[in-house]
Amino acid sequence: MNPLRSPASQTRLSWAEPAQAVLFDLDGTLADTAGDLVGAVNHLRVQRGMPPLPLEVLRPYASSGARGLIGAALDIHPDHAEFEGLRTAFLEAYEGCLSDTTTLFDGVLELLSTLEAQGIIWGVVTNKPHRFTVPVMQGLKLMARSATVISGDTTAHAKPHPLPLLTACERIGVPPARVLYVGDDLRDIQSAQAAHMPSAAAGWGYIGHSGEIETWGASVIAAQPLDLLLHLGR
Repeated sequence: MNPLRSPASQTRLSWAEPAQAVLFDLDGTLADTAGDLVGAVNHLRVQRGMPPLPLEVLRPYASSGARGLIGAALDIHPDHAEFEGLRTAFLEAYEGCLSDTTTLFDGVLELLSTLEAQGIIWGVVTNKPHRFTVPVMQGLKLMARSATVISGDTTAHAKPHPLPLLTACERIGVPPARVLYVGDDLRDIQSAQAAHMPSAAAGWGYIGHSGEIETWGASVIAAQPLDLLLHLGR
């Protein structure tokens, strides 16, 4: 967690009716996956004769996946001729270290248990490919508990398009207006806005380089996972 990017929980959300469900991004919101993602991109650096970069240097790019990490670690971006080959190599490296260091953020397990005790449905909507999402969720012992899991390749479009969130709502049978979506990246908030869904910016997450979190337009900003309980209209 970056203490400079973790504002206190802001602006209690006003619900016409209490929230029935909470949907979460995965990387940087529910789970701290940065160590394994950075390990994969550092593998590419070593292959190219470059020294590994420290975790804290690359950590802010973890929520941007291959695009952000390859750009930060190798200065190669999607419009570069080498990008697709490097993306494939990155994903292959990541597949070999999916759960080496990945863990839930402090407070997440208690938050999920409290939601379940209150009868609030929760699920995951991530841009992480399905072949990585499921093993990570299983490793965290969350797969069987989650009401739905939407990966980056589950629908025809990934976030910031609203389709993944709308598909999740359809699967859990809850209208978007009664769902809170929680994420640590600007595109998470943009996706929720496009789906006409209340959103919470996860101030404990990676945050990245999408501008100041206060400018994203999230319905609320939560400094810690348990702060979300203040914003469910209950």
